[in-house]
Amino acid sequence: MTTITLIHTSDAHVPTFKALAERIAPEADLVQLVREDWLRSAQKHGLRTGLRDEIATAIKAAEGTVICTCTTIGEAATQAGAIRIDAPMMAEAAAIGGPILLVYALDSTAQPSLQALEAALAAANTPAEVAPLNLSEFWPLFEAGQFEAFAACMAGGVRDALEQRDFACVILAQASMAQAAPLLADLKTPVLTSPEAALRAAIKGKDGARLFRRVRLLVNPSRHRT
Repeated sequence: MTTITLIHTSDAHVPTFKALAERIAPEADLVQLVREDWLRSAQKHGLRTGLRDEIATAIKAAEGTVICTCTTIGEAATQAGAIRIDAPMMAEAAAIGGPILLVYALDSTAQPSLQALEAALAAANTPAEVAPLNLSEFWPLFEAGQFEAFAACMAGGVRDALEQRDFACVILAQASMAQAAPLLADLKTPVLTSPEAALRAAIKGKDGARLFRRVRLLVNPSRHRT
């Protein structure tokens, strides 16, 4: 049985990917590893050697293809052999062209997201203007589990930006922001999100095999020792 392991830094992503798996590829093994402590460490100290080593060890021990859903630790995960969740989305944006509205809600993701987009633009040889939109003032809503309010604020920020000028596409840089996309479905401007794009890319990488028959959740025990 084919296995794909997802590495999260928030357990809020677990139901999102479980639902995606059930909808687009219901016949393989989806393992979800939640390590909220990695995000806290990266935000506080950056991607230090100790954290990089811990991430690399987990990825090497993981089953099947590994996708990292956290932009903040994405670079370290990629170096260890994982797939960055935003890579397919950035390639799609590069194909559309600019100007591109790059929306993020966590300060530590700003630079990694911009670098990933610039790499995609360079690979596609499609230089484009990129306008970052910082909505980090609303991140506490996500941390508090107020996901509907968080999504509404993300959508409101995007609409405000589009009222100011036109963009060829909008990137919701973090997987946590994908819930805002349905609230923007009426827009003519494409709104790109990473979860489904990454999962479909992984499926194509497996020669179209039908995936995700079973869904398992691995939660870092240290999260419950505070």
